[in-house]
Amino acid sequence: MRRAASVSGRGGCLATVRRLCARSVLALALLGVAPAAGAERTRLVAYTALEPEQLDPMRRAIEAAVPEVEIAWRRDSTGIITDRMLAERDAPQADLLLGIAATSLLQFEAANLLDPYRPAGVEALRPFFRDPTPPYSWTGMDAYLGVICFNVEVAGRHRITRPSFWRDLTGPALKGRIVMPNPAASGTGYLLVAGWLQTFGEDAGWAYMDALHENVAAYLPSGSAPCQETAAGRAAAGLSLDMRAAAEKAVGAPIDIVVPVDGTGWEAEGFAVVAGRPHLALARRVADWAASREANALYARSFAIVAYPGVSSPGPLYPPHAEARMIRNDLEWMARNRPRILAEWNRRYGAKVRER
Repeated sequence: MRRAASVSGRGGCLATVRRLCARSVLALALLGVAPAAGAERTRLVAYTALEPEQLDPMRRAIEAAVPEVEIAWRRDSTGIITDRMLAERDAPQADLLLGIAATSLLQFEAANLLDPYRPAGVEALRPFFRDPTPPYSWTGMDAYLGVICFNVEVAGRHRITRPSFWRDLTGPALKGRIVMPNPAASGTGYLLVAGWLQTFGEDAGWAYMDALHENVAAYLPSGSAPCQETAAGRAAAGLSLDMRAAAEKAVGAPIDIVVPVDGTGWEAEGFAVVAGRPHLALARRVADWAASREANALYARSFAIVAYPGVSSPGPLYPPHAEARMIRNDLEWMARNRPRILAEWNRRYGAKVRER
């Protein structure tokens, strides 16, 4: 008997030992000790519009902080994710939203798609990044803004003057030499359009976009693509986001980063837990981590403006006056008017949209 027990023990616990093992596992869980390597984890689907290079570091950091979780990213441009979430409202497929435009989160909040959860530690964040409307449902991570990536080599060959104001992009020297994001697909594209409409007024804003359209070669499917096209010399000016411009310049692209003097549109990016999903407790623990100083230090590797004070370090290539040129922006107006604005934009300019 003893030998049989000994042999059986190599393959697992006997009945009595199994009970002891189960109690030990429970005790470790209650103490907050991480499960052993190889233990089964719970898969959480996270919709995101973060840049592809951000995803693996973010996943590893989340899974280190909440070891019971396995993150499965579903990445796309902001507009596509927004439309997908709204289409799935009766049967949501995502557990988490991470790195999603605040204007999209506001739409999801209005549609009752978000879990009303206030993550631990949000009081430490800058007030601007906290959901102002009860019940608290989303939290900001970072902010990004519209800039002009201006290729100085292309400009030199074609005698194009460096722009300082948005109106400078409508001159004849830039005809066919500008690319910008499609606002129906890209959050960066939408913040640019919404910024012009708020800054210039609706009539003057549409008139400006009519003139700009004459010089635009194509509307591209992401916020990064116009700066990448410009960095490669395929355009003279690419309307893009600040941190993509800084990243392209850091690897030697011959571009100037222009933040127009007359102000630029911007967007906040945030996270939320999706309501009605089966693993709310674990998703909320990820949200707690996402509000932490540690998480914000990770965001600060990619963004100059983050929610947690004192952790931002944009680097020497980032325009020092960028934050000061952010317009007085109404995110709720942007969220509420998005369908109307995009319908009108597509009617006027959709013929130049370049698909993926």
